[in-house]
Amino acid sequence: MDADEDVFGPALARATVHAQRWLAGAGDRRVPPRSSPAEAARAVAAPLPEGPTPADVVIDELAALAEPGLMTFASGRFFGWVVGGTQPAPLAADWLVSAWDQNVGMRAMSPGPAALEDVAGGWLLDLLGLPSGSDVGFVTGATSANLTCQAAARDRVLRAVGWDVEERGLAGGPHVRVLVGAERHVSVDLALRYLGLGVPEPVAVDDQGRIDPVALGAALAAGEGPTIVCLQAGNIHSGACDPMTGAVAAAHAHGAWVHVDGAFGLWAAASPALAPMTAGLAGADSWATDAHKTLNVPYDCGIAVVADPQPLRRAMGVHAAYLADFQEAADPVEKTPEMSRRARGLPVWAALRALGRSGVAELVDGLVAHARAIADGLAGIEGVQVLNDVVFTQVSVAFEDDERTRRVTARVLADGETWMSGSHWRDRDVLRVSVSNAATTDADVERAVAAVRRAAEAV
Repeated sequence: MDADEDVFGPALARATVHAQRWLAGAGDRRVPPRSSPAEAARAVAAPLPEGPTPADVVIDELAALAEPGLMTFASGRFFGWVVGGTQPAPLAADWLVSAWDQNVGMRAMSPGPAALEDVAGGWLLDLLGLPSGSDVGFVTGATSANLTCQAAARDRVLRAVGWDVEERGLAGGPHVRVLVGAERHVSVDLALRYLGLGVPEPVAVDDQGRIDPVALGAALAAGEGPTIVCLQAGNIHSGACDPMTGAVAAAHAHGAWVHVDGAFGLWAAASPALAPMTAGLAGADSWATDAHKTLNVPYDCGIAVVADPQPLRRAMGVHAAYLADFQEAADPVEKTPEMSRRARGLPVWAALRALGRSGVAELVDGLVAHARAIADGLAGIEGVQVLNDVVFTQVSVAFEDDERTRRVTARVLADGETWMSGSHWRDRDVLRVSVSNAATTDADVERAVAAVRRAAEAV
């Protein structure tokens, strides 16, 4: 290779063209993919090439093959699952993360990005009102964040009864009770399964999915031994948060570790108007969230926060002769399950640097305002019932019966103007709206409501 040859330029130039075209067209493009999973699989099937192909040609081919099968998450009319969009500063930062290609497992390997992640972590603690001095780990998503925090919880509650799980494993050790709200997200159960803690014990919730502190107290009193309580900030259907103050007090009175799954709802704490929803949040022991969902940074970026660093570092840390400890501060590898990872905390730094405290609050408040506007608009459609109190970014509606709800949902998705998830909540099929994208505008809200109205009239 010639020393003066620009080996990266042609491919990066083509990638820039395709990226800018994709983002620029998001406002008018149909939201669903143009191809089905089966069609996409057939379109890309090909044998391994026998020889090399120029990088810029490969990028053009990649875009041509992938784009028909892309969901337009960047659209302000995408309201499926709880999937956020992205913003300019974190997106550009993520491009630099890939170009720099740093491994931030150890500070000595990449001191600049590691230091910036420390700053981002400190900003997050300040923004969300969590205890200063907490450890912050940047992981792949909310599931990994739940796993990381619950690993720390497992260490602490077993160590309190004389069992070193890192040294001895789980076999033969005390049983760990895990109490959860009956409407927790499945990622909590998945993380517990990974940790060998089995199926948790459900606790009764109210009609918005909030855990009942009295029922929690009774469940705690009915058992004994090492215990973890998992609370929720942001019910997937209602957006409601568990009553943190009472639930945390009840759990701590029984010596339990309290973990909060706040994949999208933890960000309510960043808004002065919404912060009362999360009152008592800081009294927990660990918190999990996903920066992609509400903060709108690119995939992937989960965040695990643990108030006491020691159990986290015991659970996640690794030490070997060739992993020399050059710093007094903990290496990032001691806070996450991965020994090698990209600097995914840098887009968080960029998002917070660009928005500032007031900008994050405006972002969160704007999402909630659009959710309430969608709820009001849908309530005006004949046969619609809004099933939840719209306190955050979630709206769940149903029609007269499950059959009509399913038919309207299918019609909405086939129309392509908007994307809303079908789901099942409180023994009813529902059409669920998750407002998670900073790109959503008042016009997007009007178009989305009109799409549902057309679907309802058609069926």
